[in-house]
Amino acid sequence: MGLESALWEATRPAFLVRYIHDPNGQPLIPLYASYGSASGKTARAKLARIVRRAPEVLVKVTGRQKGGRHVKAHLEYIGRNGGVDIETRDGEILTSKDDIVERAAEWSDTLKWRSRPSVSSVSLVFSMPAGTDPDKVLGAVRALAHAEFSDNHDYVLALHTDTPRPHVHLAVQAEGLDRTRFNPRPVQLNRLRERFARELRARGVAAEATPRRARGQGVAGSSMALVKLRARLRAGSSSQMTDADRRTNEQAIAVARSQAALPAFVASGTNRWQEIRKAYGKAASALDATGETADRDLASDVRRFLGKHQGMNATPEVFAARHAQNLGMKLRGPEKAVPEPPSNDRGRRQ
Repeated sequence: MGLESALWEATRPAFLVRYIHDPNGQPLIPLYASYGSASGKTARAKLARIVRRAPEVLVKVTGRQKGGRHVKAHLEYIGRNGGVDIETRDGEILTSKDDIVERAAEWSDTLKWRSRPSVSSVSLVFSMPAGTDPDKVLGAVRALAHAEFSDNHDYVLALHTDTPRPHVHLAVQAEGLDRTRFNPRPVQLNRLRERFARELRARGVAAEATPRRARGQGVAGSSMALVKLRARLRAGSSSQMTDADRRTNEQAIAVARSQAALPAFVASGTNRWQEIRKAYGKAASALDATGETADRDLASDVRRFLGKHQGMNATPEVFAARHAQNLGMKLRGPEKAVPEPPSNDRGRRQ
C-alpha cells in the first residue's frame, strides 16, 4: 500500500464516499477532497499536519431559524445588539435594527404561503483555538462563504472575539435563488471543514480537518442544545441535571462496577482505530522506503504519534474510568472492572 492509499484509509470520513479515479493516475486512489495527489506532496503535508498536531478546525451547525422573528433574534444575537459588525454577502455592514428587520423579512416572506413554519435560515459557527489571528479566521470564512454560497444563497457573517477561541457566526438563507434549500448534511459539513482549513492555510495559519478517529479520539460531541443546558447548569441559572447527563453518569457507574457493558459503538471505534493504526504504519514504511531524510523524519514522527495513541477512548470510556477511579476500581477491557489491589507501601509513607 502506497503513501496516498494508506493515508486515505486512515483519514477517510465515516459517511459513504463516491469514489472517482483518475484514469491517468495510480489506480484505486480516490480523487476526493484534498487526496489523490500524483506527486504525493499533498499526502505528505497532510500526514505531517496530523501527526505533528496541527490545530483542528471546528465547523458546527448551531441552529435553524423559522420565521422572521426568529431570524431577527438570531441576527441581533450574532451582532451583539449593535456591538459587533454583521457583514453581508456584498460586503456591506448591517448598521441598524431596521437593516436587520429588513434582512429577516427578505429571508422569510417567500415562505409565508407554506402551511407550517419552514426554516428561514441555517446558522453555523467556524472556530479556531485560542491564539489564532481573528482577522485571518474572518477572512477564511468570508472566502469560504463566497465560494460555497454566493451564487445561490444570501448570507451574513459576524466575527466574535469575546471568548478565547476566535469564531465566526455564519447565517445562510435556507431557500436559494433556484428554490433548492440549504440543509447541510455530514458530506457537506465535511467539505466545509476541509475548505475552512484550506483557506486558513492559504493565510499562513496551520490548520487541518480530519475525523476524530483519524487522530485517535473517540466520540465526544454533544448537541448545541445540550451544550447550552450544561452552560446554564455551570452558571447556576439552572440546578436541574439533564436527562442525557444523568443517563451517561448512571451507565458509567454501572460499567465501573461490572454491572453493564460499554455501548457497542465504543468497541466498534476501538476496532476501527486499530485498522487506522495499521494504515499509518504502512504510510511510515512507505516513507522509509524512499530513502529521503525528510521522509524518514516524518516516518519517525508517525511512529511517535502512534506510540502516544495506543488506544481510542470515547466519552463513555472516559466517564467509566473516572467513576472506577473514584470507586477504587480498575477497568480491564471493554466490560470488566475489578477492585484495585491493596497498597503494600503503608510502612513507607512519611
